[in-house]
Amino acid sequence: MLDTAFVSPGDREEVVRNAVWESVVAVDIDHGPPAEEMSVRIGLGAVGPMRICSARATAVTIHRTAPLARRDDEEPAVFLGLQVSGSSLVAQRGRECVLRAGEFAVYESIAPYTLLFDEGVDHHFLRFPRSTLALPDRLLRDTGALALGPGNPVARIAFDYFSRLATDDTLHRGAHAEAVVTPSVELLRAVLTSQQGAADLARGPMEATLGLRITRYIRQHLADRDLSAARIAAAHGISVRHLYAVLARSGISLGDHVRAQRLAECRRELAGPHGGAQTIAAIGRRWGFVDAAHFSKVFKRAYGLTPRDWRGLHHPR
Repeated sequence: MLDTAFVSPGDREEVVRNAVWESVVAVDIDHGPPAEEMSVRIGLGAVGPMRICSARATAVTIHRTAPLARRDDEEPAVFLGLQVSGSSLVAQRGRECVLRAGEFAVYESIAPYTLLFDEGVDHHFLRFPRSTLALPDRLLRDTGALALGPGNPVARIAFDYFSRLATDDTLHRGAHAEAVVTPSVELLRAVLTSQQGAADLARGPMEATLGLRITRYIRQHLADRDLSAARIAAAHGISVRHLYAVLARSGISLGDHVRAQRLAECRRELAGPHGGAQTIAAIGRRWGFVDAAHFSKVFKRAYGLTPRDWRGLHHPR
């Protein structure tokens, strides 16, 4: 983590430049306000071969110049820039786009580019080795500096996924980091190939990310009482048999997964600030447990305490 609030004004530009060059990529950085007014807060991390930079800062313009793009001491990379709030501009190879909150764009390190943040920076930058994507040069050029988001359902999923990946430190180390590398690469491949309508290239990534999309759909609809295998399969254009096969490849049993997720939500609500003001049965019903006795039984089996005992730990009378 780098925060210029703890750096003397005279050193801020150089400290920021060195951090970005050493951890992300070599670029020229033009800060808008004078040094004593500039503010930069950067979180740096890595997940396998991916590099992550989350930044909040005052106005800045970033240039990857032609000489920097020709550097042979850097591995060619593809950058994913996610706009968290406000707006920014991305320009590369004669194309430019304006990114608004919830949108992202890709651009390559091997060609000059400009990033303009005249309203300030609230952005996640993810760097992928170009070789890991294994996509044709033409496709990367055609999808560069395009605003990706609401118009592409795969991009909508990708924005949520990569935003979480950028901010959740527990995903940046150990077995968790190893587990998300391949899905991350395949999800970005799916976004870019589906954006171009390259069905032959998209089929593999789409299938590879199907499990991710299914579990995300389940999380979003946990409170729906009609959540069923048939409904989930229909939402993804697959058969129920295919649904079970996809989940089985990830070691997931649909019924057990849904029950565990619903129990986790009940557990969270019971311990939350309003848990003491609601009946246990009402919380259970909200998450699909119609029978209060059954809810108490499966909750105790999962957590070793009844819902009442769990709530009592957090809301003693």
